[in-house]
Amino acid sequence: MAKAKSAGDSLPTLDLHGQRLEGLEDRVDKFIVDSQRKGLSRVRIMTGKGSGQVRTAVQKYLKLGGYPAQFEKLSSGSTNDGVLVVHI
Repeated sequence: MAKAKSAGDSLPTLDLHGQRLEGLEDRVDKFIVDSQRKGLSRVRIMTGKGSGQVRTAVQKYLKLGGYPAQFEKLSSGSTNDGVLVVHI
């Protein structure tokens, strides 16, 4: 089961590693709605890299929902293609 994580001052995170496509949109929607209710403006969604199916499905859902998202920027200046930062 996907878990929402939050550590210290980092953004709340939904970890979807190893998840199937079935029910994916519901998990993402619940996480975003719950985060909005808490007054948050940004969250992280970890899709992993793998086959790319989960990442593609999440990106499609976010685009349809009007949620701007970008890949996480690392301190080295590169991007982490397995993690999306979403503005909610």
